[in-house]
Amino acid sequence: MIFKFLKAPYEANDEEMRYIYDVLSYQFSPSLSDCIFIKHNKFLIQRSINTDKIRDILTLDRKLFLVLRAQDNLFSITEASGNDIKECSKPPSFRVMIQKEISEFILQGKNVFCKFVVDADPMIRYGDEVLVVDEDDRLLAIGRAKVSGEEIKQYKKGLAVIVKRVVK
Repeated sequence: MIFKFLKAPYEANDEEMRYIYDVLSYQFSPSLSDCIFIKHNKFLIQRSINTDKIRDILTLDRKLFLVLRAQDNLFSITEASGNDIKECSKPPSFRVMIQKEISEFILQGKNVFCKFVVDADPMIRYGDEVLVVDEDDRLLAIGRAKVSGEEIKQYKKGLAVIVKRVVK
């Protein structure tokens, strides 16, 4: 996915790879970063034309992998990175697990409500990017937590996750 406000993708140098690793480690965990970097030893980078800051991280086959958000300098997860995060971590890490019965609604892009949550990572903080999975740990969507993981499990009503991307 190449946009006119981004420069052409190029292979990341060692310093840029270290930066990606450090942000991933901070946002998720060093062990998750290690696992992702074992799977992907190199990434392509797209920078902003206006600011020259890193915006998109792509795999070598040019799939959008991560998006570096300008407002907080953390990553937005894509389907590709979501699958890798799921493979590199054990449930419930980085996940909000929902009842199987509402999987179809989530796949339609509907948001997750607390009353349908089976389990959630207690380390999730408000605003974190999370994986929405069913009881079989099948990735359904990527979203942003509206409350912490502990609160998601305790609350019986209210919004838990705003779904941003549905996994096909």
